[in-house]
Amino acid sequence: MWPRLVASKVIKRLGSTNFVADFPSDNSEYLLEIPPHFDKRSLSSDDIIFNHDLQETQNYRVFVNTWNVGGVVPTDDFNVDDLLNTCHTSSCDIYVFGFQEVVPLRATNVLGSESGRVSAKWNCLIREALNKKGKENNIGNNGKLFRQEFNCIISKQMVGILISVWVRNDLQSFIKNPSVSCVGCGIMGCLGNKGAVSVRFQLHQTSLCFVCSHLASGGREGDEKNRNSNVGEIFSRTIFPKGPSLELPTKILDHDRVIFLGDLNYRISLPESTTRLLVEKGEWNALLEKDQLGMELMDGQVFEGWQEGIINFAPTYKYYPNSSEYYGRSEVKRGEKKRSPAWCDRIIWYGEGLKQQLYDRGESKLSDHRPVKAIFSTQIRVSRKLKRLQSFFLSERFEKITSHLEDALTKR
Repeated sequence: MWPRLVASKVIKRLGSTNFVADFPSDNSEYLLEIPPHFDKRSLSSDDIIFNHDLQETQNYRVFVNTWNVGGVVPTDDFNVDDLLNTCHTSSCDIYVFGFQEVVPLRATNVLGSESGRVSAKWNCLIREALNKKGKENNIGNNGKLFRQEFNCIISKQMVGILISVWVRNDLQSFIKNPSVSCVGCGIMGCLGNKGAVSVRFQLHQTSLCFVCSHLASGGREGDEKNRNSNVGEIFSRTIFPKGPSLELPTKILDHDRVIFLGDLNYRISLPESTTRLLVEKGEWNALLEKDQLGMELMDGQVFEGWQEGIINFAPTYKYYPNSSEYYGRSEVKRGEKKRSPAWCDRIIWYGEGLKQQLYDRGESKLSDHRPVKAIFSTQIRVSRKLKRLQSFFLSERFEKITSHLEDALTKR
């Protein structure tokens, strides 16, 4: 009886749909509005909207990063640049950061009240890094420059799993119906030491869903089935609200674009000595033939219809912290497992309209995992009238209107 009561209490806490963002949300739509103090007579309808709400597509770039930080809290001067250190990131529109084990998976953290201190620290570091990059990569507009900033639209933590989504500030008004759903698959099959935090929102007319997960661990034969089971639980138990118009998808796979990221924990089904020898030789293809996630995908046991980019980087697990040496290569303590190298940390996707442009790992040595990053180009359906309105707000004419408004306010 006692475990059931405890589980019930914890599940209620995990099921919270509250999340942190840079602006308040009541799951209502965010719309661009012309402030009432503007002279609307100067804005003709022909300049702003079309008579017919036709749709077209625009390409947006999405940066995704996943990292198991091993319960290590970053210092105030921790450099996040390694997570972003690629020549492709300067022009991304959306940044998604997924973390696992942001707190140690002790009983006090799994069963106790959740503190936002660690997630706030990660978000502070991310904000500083992104907006520093924004300063360095100002966007030109009619020969002028304006500062590119990024705002957090969703940040949600469940025990050790944290997902944080950031968008360019000029896109914020086109974000609608952000929401979260948490599923615990850990202790007693329901606690949050394992599981997933899923977030979704609409950008213009397209729904996007990101699933940050930490699946069952274990390197023994058959442990991959536990991970498959976790995936099935996440897909079946994740439920989003339908939104104000009752038209939004409630399940993960019903969204237009879906990206699944995290410490998926799939291992390499080879003897440890063989795995280490192939790793030392850099023979990734031979290793990938026995990669559990790849084999499960091929057999249709899990993630049917999903895609993953080509892996051309070394296994991301398990390292000695603050070292480039894989754990167990040298002498380990008596009774400890050696734990063969594996590609535990992955990013995969589902749905049309996504094209991967980068799939790589970072080299930060903070934990026993290496971070993994990907960049996608995605097609987003855009209303032509909203596009015309957006163009107006970025136009020289809008600058003149705001300039006149500032002058008028200054003279008061």
